Amino acid sequence: MVMLTHAQIWTALDRLAERAGLSPSGLARRAGLDPTTFNKSKRITSDGRERWPSTESVAKALAATGTAIDTFVQFIEDTERAAKAVPLLGFAEAGAGGYFDDGGFPVGKGWDEVGLPCVNDEHAYALEISGDSMKPAYRDGDVIVVSPGTPIRRGDRVVVKTRDGEVMVKELKRRTARTIELQSLNPSHANRTLPASEVEWIARIVWASQ
Repeated sequence: MVMLTHAQIWTALDRLAERAGLSPSGLARRAGLDPTTFNKSKRITSDGRERWPSTESVAKALAATGTAIDTFVQFIEDTERAAKAVPLLGFAEAGAGGYFDDGGFPVGKGWDEVGLPCVNDEHAYALEISGDSMKPAYRDGDVIVVSPGTPIRRGDRVVVKTRDGEVMVKELKRRTARTIELQSLNPSHANRTLPASEVEWIARIVWASQ
């Protein structure tokens, strides 16, 4: 027996919005719901668990767009997509407040969108590199996709945000309960060792537009 996944339902709602020429928040408004009902930030609980949309909100969205339930089921079953839209933010802005929650998931306003190859994490987002501080790994204008839901291993390239608001791209050398050792991607920049207590979140880079 094949079980429905959270990602399938939320993706179907995204497709329902696209079909109606709406954003997820526009779909929620048309359905008479709170504008944030279908936002990515509402798809996971404060303690990191995936959240289902309510059947009432799905029913209202279908009624508001005049969509039959069998069409919605087709959206669920149609998992083959060449690209998906993910939130996009300039890397230089990532350290400012209001763009991420405490778990490193994208929230708030100010995000753009970019269509990229399919990423399995529904909470993935993209950062556009500015400047040459990450050469030769990443250059000005490159787009990296960050997946806060993907497990991290030694040797992975990661985005790290400290509790002081510093955001950096490094390679994970070693991670213990007390410290996180990071290797710089640019040989002219020093490696960093941070106390784990000073790191707000760390997320893996899963794709780059190079």
